[in-house]
Amino acid sequence: MSLKAVLFDLDGTLLPMDQDVFVKTYFGYIAKDLAQYGYQPNQLIDAIWQGTIEMIKNKGEKSNEAVFWDKFAQIFGEEAKKDQPKFAKFYVEHFDKVQKSCGFNEKSKIVIDQLKQRGLRLALATNPIFPSIATEKRIAWAGLKEEDFELFTTYENCRYSKPNLKYYQDVLDKMGISAQDCLMVGNDVDDDMVAQKLGMKVFLVVDCLINKSNQDLSQFPKGNLDDLLQYVKNI
Repeated sequence: MSLKAVLFDLDGTLLPMDQDVFVKTYFGYIAKDLAQYGYQPNQLIDAIWQGTIEMIKNKGEKSNEAVFWDKFAQIFGEEAKKDQPKFAKFYVEHFDKVQKSCGFNEKSKIVIDQLKQRGLRLALATNPIFPSIATEKRIAWAGLKEEDFELFTTYENCRYSKPNLKYYQDVLDKMGISAQDCLMVGNDVDDDMVAQKLGMKVFLVVDCLINKSNQDLSQFPKGNLDDLLQYVKNI
């Protein structure tokens, strides 16, 4: 087997978290901040969920960003699109408060540094349902830098989302690399291990495991980040 590139999920993989706690904390802060502009908290949270569902269903005709805001405007009216800078301001000024809902794993930087030293190309294949600024913040929370990755996926630069195989193919195309030369590392069985269907190798990080469909985990190489390093060495 050859290995030229490693694609990493972020949330629950390089950045430890309980997804439910993270989402609750995130919604709490964004709802509180946007209330000053007249958004009712429950209605705003519901609209963000609906926009997220549309991004996950995106078939590639528009960016995830455009799909999200089109749905948002359906709910609040076309004028709501003018509030995009207010949302951006939240991410710049207040999103860091959400970090308290996440953990920290010093192994994340060690793994990234060692893989880079081995000459492997790295990409951050985090589900592109957040704007770039929010992903940049979460990269920093994990103790990493944007330049650690050749690319990282956001709602601005993607037209598909996980678990759509076209999302993974789009990442491969952007990198100019074949699936057979890539390893996808993630903690979500449904969203991340699906990359195997394209011919990618996969590794399941089990520290913050998500297995919504109760798949048989014995089919996947798995473990913690130390186990990942050993797995890569054996390829």
